[in-house]
Amino acid sequence: MKFLFDLFPVILFFIAYKMEGIFVATAVAIAASALQVAIFWLKNRSFEKMHLITLGLITVLGGATLFFQDADFIKWKVSVVNWVFGLVFIGSGYIGQKPLAARMMGGSVSLPDKIWMRLNWSWGLFFITVGFINIYVAFYYGLELSSAEREDIWVNFKLFGVMGLTFAFVIAQAFYMTRYVEEQDEEEIESDAK
Repeated sequence: MKFLFDLFPVILFFIAYKMEGIFVATAVAIAASALQVAIFWLKNRSFEKMHLITLGLITVLGGATLFFQDADFIKWKVSVVNWVFGLVFIGSGYIGQKPLAARMMGGSVSLPDKIWMRLNWSWGLFFITVGFINIYVAFYYGLELSSAEREDIWVNFKLFGVMGLTFAFVIAQAFYMTRYVEEQDEEEIESDAK
C-alpha cells in the first residue's frame, strides 16, 4: 500500500498527461505531491524526507515548467530526485552510525555491517544511474522522432521504465540479501549448538 501511496503523484501525472498534456500533468503532479505530504502529516504527525524532497523539486522544476512553458524543466526533476537519493544513500554510509539501507531494513533483516555497506552503495549507484538513464531518454533517445512522440516516450519511461528498473533492482537485492541471511542463520544455529 505504501508503494502505491509513494507513486500517487507519478500515476496522477501519467493520467493527466494522457488526457490533457504535459503542462496540466505538471500542475496535477505539484498538487498531488502537496496532497501526499499533507495526508502523510495528518496520518503520522511527521514528514517523510523523500516526500519533502520530491515536493520541493517538483514545485521548483514544475513551477519553472509552467512559468516558462518549457517541459525540459520537469524532465530534469526525475534525474535530480534520483541523484539526491543516490547521494543521500552513499553519504549515509559515512555519516551516522548505520548506512541508510540498514536504517530502513535493519528492523526486518539482520546482516553483517559490510553487507549493509554494499547494499547502501548499490542503492546509491542505482539511483544515480537511473538519473542518467532519464537524461538519455528525455533528451537524446529517438531524435529522429517528433517532439510529441519523444515526450510521450519519456512520460511512459517515467512511470513504467523507472518502476520496472526499480522492481528488478529490488528483486536482485533480495536475492543478494537472502544469501547472507541464510549464512547468518546457519552460523547462529552452530553457535547455539555449542
